Amino acid sequence: MTRQEYMEMYDAVGVALEVHGTLGRGMAEQVYQEAFAIEMKLRDMEVEREKVLRMTYKGVPMEKTYVADFYYKGIVIEFKAVDEITSDHRAQLLNYMRICHQDRGILFNYGEKNLHTERYLYLPAEDRFVLLTHENYKLFVTD
Repeated sequence: MTRQEYMEMYDAVGVALEVHGTLGRGMAEQVYQEAFAIEMKLRDMEVEREKVLRMTYKGVPMEKTYVADFYYKGIVIEFKAVDEITSDHRAQLLNYMRICHQDRGILFNYGEKNLHTERYLYLPAEDRFVLLTHENYKLFVTD
């Protein structure tokens, strides 16, 4: 991942933090999604809302589709407003990343006291996902 790609993730997290700081917790997921879309527009950041993701099988598009909450510069973004993130929530984001062949994803949870953010990187050559943290992100960022 380039430094620019990392900064795009950083910028999306900044928008989510602004939304959480303004609205607090306890709202429905759709409220946070709408506020996020508004804040992105206020910052002139083009984002696709409810991005339809299509799977293919041996190059043939399948009828089954999934819908990601947001898609921003190659980043799949999923929102939750629950007490705690579960493995099912993570699996949803990671599957979306794999389906649309994107190597970056962010999971936001507005249901906790503080905004919970998980940033993921998909390494297709190894077919594995990495949770990016303050301690390890520099291992994956190139100039």
